[in-house]
Amino acid sequence: MTTPEPSEVAQDLAALREHYTDPRRNRAMVVEDRWHQFRLNLARRRRQHVTMLSLTGYGTRRWIRVFSRVVMAPDSHFVNGRRVAKVIADGVRGWRNFISAPVPFATVTITVGDHEFEAAADRGGIVDSVVHLPDGAELSPGWHHVSLQAPGADPISAEVHIIGDEVTTGVICDIDDTVVVTKLPRPMLAAWNSFVLDEHARTPTPGMAVMMERLLDRWQGAPVLYLSTGAWNVAQTLTRFLTRNLYPHGPLLLTDWGPTEDRWFRSGRQHKVEQLNRLAQDFPNIRWILIGDDGQHDPQIYADFARRHPQNVRAVIIRELTYSEAVLAGGRAEAPEGRAQQSRGVTIPWIYGPDGKDIAAQLADHGLLEQRDH
Repeated sequence: MTTPEPSEVAQDLAALREHYTDPRRNRAMVVEDRWHQFRLNLARRRRQHVTMLSLTGYGTRRWIRVFSRVVMAPDSHFVNGRRVAKVIADGVRGWRNFISAPVPFATVTITVGDHEFEAAADRGGIVDSVVHLPDGAELSPGWHHVSLQAPGADPISAEVHIIGDEVTTGVICDIDDTVVVTKLPRPMLAAWNSFVLDEHARTPTPGMAVMMERLLDRWQGAPVLYLSTGAWNVAQTLTRFLTRNLYPHGPLLLTDWGPTEDRWFRSGRQHKVEQLNRLAQDFPNIRWILIGDDGQHDPQIYADFARRHPQNVRAVIIRELTYSEAVLAGGRAEAPEGRAQQSRGVTIPWIYGPDGKDIAAQLADHGLLEQRDH
């Protein structure tokens, strides 16, 4: 009896060599790289197949930012890059999202209309690529689908939100303790949400989904992006939670928990700061409504961003934690500027409230929502 050949995997060998010879690669990164390679080899011997996971992207008429994960998994677990119904029927425990072996530096073909682009995943199997359309080619504002395929994998369709040039308002929203009520000690929060909790057991923050929908009614065409320190491994779980609880559809901006050149674990705060600065650069004409909570670093991060880019901030919304939530979170953060912030002649309102209903009433008072008759 002959042993079956391991399943085929295509990787960007040039990127692989460059990474392995990078002098900045520290001991923690070496250990993680070896662990990824061990899991990949084991998955190949078990005849698992390259699978691409469908994630939502965004862009403009001329370029798009595409997200995906490339992993090894049995064919029966995924259809079009999403877990099949029989797997999620009773909820998916978070730890299952970390079982699939990533494919470091997997080669990927991105098809946008009649145009093809080559890209590669990073060392954790994460695809985060910007593709620029050729001169004369443009996409219309709204929702589009692009195709992604890695050698050995079935092609998948991923949504991208094309933001029109005329759009001047957008929403950036945190997740934990902002749209999800966690009630967990902060040191345990990430591990619990990622490894233990399934999306059916997560509790939405009262009134936040309605408040955000009203924002979109007020600001037609405004994009919504969810900025979180969560790992990309739980992106599909978070998407199902947001959809089930009627939150507006939008891309997730998550991170990789792995080590970097100067840290054992990636900085969640730095991740948020970098993504905010990137959005300000990519969309200089958009003023963002920033939504977070007062149990983490959101007030300070948003205040610093507003000082650097006052022309890119329309308002800051801070969901106030309850007393018990604040105790578990290790205290309550305060925005240095209190209820308003002045920067370069721009006044930015700061709105605090325990839930969506209270926040919506204050937004209406500031003219950011339509007034409703009681």
